Amino acid sequence: MKVTIIGYGMAGSRLAAELRARNADVKVTVLGAEPHRAYNRIMLSNLLAGKVGEADVEITEAAGHGVDVRPGSAVVAIDRAARTVTTACGDIHPYDHLVLATGGEAVIPAIPGLPGSRPDDPPLTGAKAEPLPDRVAVFRTLDDCRRILAVAETARTAIVLGGGLLGLEAARGLTARGLSVRVVHAVDRLMNRQIDTGASGVLTRTLEGLGIGCVLDAETEAVESTPDGVTLRLAGGRTLDADLLVLACGVRPETGLARAAGLDVGRGVLVDDAMRTSDPHVWAIGDCAEHDGVVGGLVAPAWEQARVVASRLTGEEPDAVYRQPAVVTRLKATGIDLAAMGASTGPEELVFSDPARGTYARLVIDGDRLAGAIMLGDNPAIGTVIQLFDRGTPVPSDRRALLLGRALGTAPVAVAESPALMPDAATVCQCNNVSKGALVRCWRDGARSVGDVVAATRATTGCGTCREAVCGIVDWLSSVDSPASEVLA
Repeated sequence: MKVTIIGYGMAGSRLAAELRARNADVKVTVLGAEPHRAYNRIMLSNLLAGKVGEADVEITEAAGHGVDVRPGSAVVAIDRAARTVTTACGDIHPYDHLVLATGGEAVIPAIPGLPGSRPDDPPLTGAKAEPLPDRVAVFRTLDDCRRILAVAETARTAIVLGGGLLGLEAARGLTARGLSVRVVHAVDRLMNRQIDTGASGVLTRTLEGLGIGCVLDAETEAVESTPDGVTLRLAGGRTLDADLLVLACGVRPETGLARAAGLDVGRGVLVDDAMRTSDPHVWAIGDCAEHDGVVGGLVAPAWEQARVVASRLTGEEPDAVYRQPAVVTRLKATGIDLAAMGASTGPEELVFSDPARGTYARLVIDGDRLAGAIMLGDNPAIGTVIQLFDRGTPVPSDRRALLLGRALGTAPVAVAESPALMPDAATVCQCNNVSKGALVRCWRDGARSVGDVVAATRATTGCGTCREAVCGIVDWLSSVDSPASEVLA
């Protein structure tokens, strides 16, 4: 069976790896538009901040064992009748099953002074769009990140247009590079899709303490560019000048190929519970797919979708269905630790705010289950809150321990000082559901470095926030006196 995957991002590369792991007889061809190896898009903010290099954001390839990976092979047409796809260079690839993992494209707002679409997207028909001005960039791909860093070398000030998750990550990364940064957001609160007004107020104060100015409820009416800088003209007559403008105004599913091929498309490519499109030989996963009215944007759903498709195509689990997993949005950068999940309102709501310390907590409880939460700042209970939400287990009768990180009149919730004290069942990597016990078992089986552990368990390959913990556990395993086979015996 021939499976062709269009898209070599986090979803496409995961599916290729899942297929290879399940059935070596499946011949997989992966066609990526970008000329790079697959990389972890979530970690681009760390690359922007200078915390990691490009090699650190690369994803281990699934090439070999029946997987043919072809970066720089943009697909321009799908022939569903012939079951072939054609690349920009004229190559034709047949398929028995086709999987669209084309991801999303950065939204460029309709503001005078900006072009109407991405300059580097290969067109299906017509000419390429007008390129972005020299000192303007979007923040979505590795090439976007390179462009930003190139301009930042000669910049002292920057404006980030968009106060969502991506915009704040870009702002923090540029601040770490020494630039003076302002975030301009059209809504009256930051991350308005994930957090409430109270959390936004604390987050705004935290960012300002880190040197990031926030201009909220500000509509941009025009962008004026020169070779030396950019000016934003805001409603009401205010102007802002900077050496660099980064656009972080959202992402829309890339559906051009699907539309041209006659597949059913809404906001994204429409799929059923098996992730099949309106053509039973074509599937879609990741940011380009729309399932039950929901489009992608986060890594955990994309990887679950890849698992379902791989299980179906290989026959390992022919009735596998996709169910939207509990999604946790994380913003974790130097000086900022934010987790938002689930419902914003419910039968029982508990709120604690300490703006002076940059701490905010909101719990939404339905019965004895955590229906939603916002956790901002230093709260030792944040890991417990995420696990309660993710697993749907009952919350403790004393909610204060979760809300404050400690119960009133008691010491703070204990944090394990050593991996030896961490329970075997404790989840270390939320994105891939990797426990401490799984890391230890991997060590027992012969892994002897962080790279070995990552390759075997995929820990750290999601949002990357668990890397320090994984490294700590590997260091501990390396230093214990007893043989690895006796660890946690």
